[in-house]
Amino acid sequence: MMQAARKFVLAINAGSSSMKLALYEFAGRTARCVAKWNGAQDDMALDTLFARLEANGERAPAAVGHRIVHGGPHHAAPAFIDEKLLTELEDAVPFAPLHLPAALAAIEAIRKRLPGVPQIACFDTAFHTSMPEKARRFPLPRHFDEQGVRRYGFHGLSYEYIVSELGAAIPSRVVIAHLGSGASLVAVRDGRSVDTTMGLTPTGGILMGTRTGDLDPGVLLHLARQNELTIDDLQGIVDHESGLLAIGGTSDMKVLIERAPGDPRARFAIDMFGYAIRKAIGALAFALGGMDLLVFTGGIGENAPIVREIACRDLDAFGIILDKTKNEHGRGTISHDGSHCAIRVIPTDEDCIIARHAHAWVEDALHSAPT
Repeated sequence: MMQAARKFVLAINAGSSSMKLALYEFAGRTARCVAKWNGAQDDMALDTLFARLEANGERAPAAVGHRIVHGGPHHAAPAFIDEKLLTELEDAVPFAPLHLPAALAAIEAIRKRLPGVPQIACFDTAFHTSMPEKARRFPLPRHFDEQGVRRYGFHGLSYEYIVSELGAAIPSRVVIAHLGSGASLVAVRDGRSVDTTMGLTPTGGILMGTRTGDLDPGVLLHLARQNELTIDDLQGIVDHESGLLAIGGTSDMKVLIERAPGDPRARFAIDMFGYAIRKAIGALAFALGGMDLLVFTGGIGENAPIVREIACRDLDAFGIILDKTKNEHGRGTISHDGSHCAIRVIPTDEDCIIARHAHAWVEDALHSAPT
């Protein structure tokens, strides 16, 4: 039997201050991660990876996939990055000013190092384009909606991975909690997003490491008037100075958990975070008309049993019962045998989804090319 041709695909996840790189080897449809690198958001990350590839005698990737946090109003699927798309991404920077400039810089860096290698944009917002208008629309005058001011939702690549891991056995009504320095939850019906906590930008939803999450709009008006704050001042507060950092003194959940026994502020921050998650679980469960499965994922969701415990506290009346012993082990099913709703911890892998999309584009391009 002829062996499937090997192809390498590079997945790039460029954040506001960090860059994650992962190289995948594809043999047919089977993918294997052969290299990972996490570091500062600069050219050194790419230099390190390419030096490693050369040292190992690996070939240049057949394609490069990028996590693009915000696709704006026009992108519902992965897309080839050409000049037109680059212009659209530049126009979308106001939607995600913390993330899109870094992604654009990574695209340009790859163009210089690997000219001619196709680059594919994988949008975090694409998973949520299935939301109905009643969930997507803000209660603002229609002309703002026509300008693209609407609920987009984020962490879509993570949610897509979890749905793919659940496979054909996915229950009808699922709530997934992606909990990390950025955090959101999504309601999934029959594998499709129907509502989510984040909105126009990744600042909305539940409180996060340094972000406020949802606020009464009057709070921002009050702060601006009383303190003579500019728009940039407000953005700095809601994106960089708030959330767990403001409540507990640090944005690092691991540090908060370590400090909690002797630090009331740390305990309160953890409790407040878990409470926000619990409220969101309830709201999304009611949006679904019930819940068959609750999934925790992301750095905090996968590694902080205390957060999962608080998030599920007092939900017994709704058939959501956590098993404390299973929860401490933190993998697989962590619900009590008597729970009507299953609770699971599933590690996410956004890089894998990015690589799959980029590989699929290359395969489609080869099959559609004239012979």
